[in-house]
Amino acid sequence: MKLSVIIPMYNESSIIASSVRQFDEYLSSNFEDYELIFSDDGSVDGCGDAVLSYAKDHDRVKLLRYEKNRGKGCAVRTGMLASDGDIAIFTDCDVAFGVGVIGDAVKYLEENKDVDMVVGSRNLTDDGYEGYTALRRFASKAYIKLLGVLGGFRLSDSQCGIKGFTKKAAHDIFSRCETDGFAFDFEAIMTSSALGYKIGELPVKIINHRQSKVHVFSDALKMIRDVIKIRRRVKRKYKTEKAAR
Repeated sequence: MKLSVIIPMYNESSIIASSVRQFDEYLSSNFEDYELIFSDDGSVDGCGDAVLSYAKDHDRVKLLRYEKNRGKGCAVRTGMLASDGDIAIFTDCDVAFGVGVIGDAVKYLEENKDVDMVVGSRNLTDDGYEGYTALRRFASKAYIKLLGVLGGFRLSDSQCGIKGFTKKAAHDIFSRCETDGFAFDFEAIMTSSALGYKIGELPVKIINHRQSKVHVFSDALKMIRDVIKIRRRVKRKYKTEKAAR
């Protein structure tokens, strides 16, 4: 089994040296065959060069980059479509959920052969939001609930920053996705459901806290608009496909 781990990044020079080392050391200690792909979303602070420097002596580490900043969704999609693993997982560059969660996601997919996509969730255990302020916890839970209502699905945490896919599902889903911004998670879930893939949930918790890059009000409003557009587009697109079969 080959594993692909995709790390989207944008201007992460302050943490990249530690992050690439943590991910690579964990993967090399636990998996015989893997690739660690950093997908640089148009960074201008040199973090891509730092990855290249590390990769000179670590041939399983790769860098994908493009010049213009387009959004996390584009970075994840680019990495997923370039991946070659039997299982492909993306997670955040700040190692928010730790490195062991990668092994947990792999184990989940290997033990649940009928599942094509596994979604991390902070809402499955009491300590999932440990370390969050009361306001941030409330805002996150309320937002996730709203997205579920708008999207018409019942996943407990659609926006969690770690998700895993079988190779077939990863390429099938992300080859159809178009969203570049933060709402890309929602599009991946909606597309997965429309294609008939089974989605599972994995309990996770934040281990490393840092200030979120999401601006609560402006980004939330944009994401809600994007979610409504995505839902309409996905429904129209797959309704047309089914009718053509």
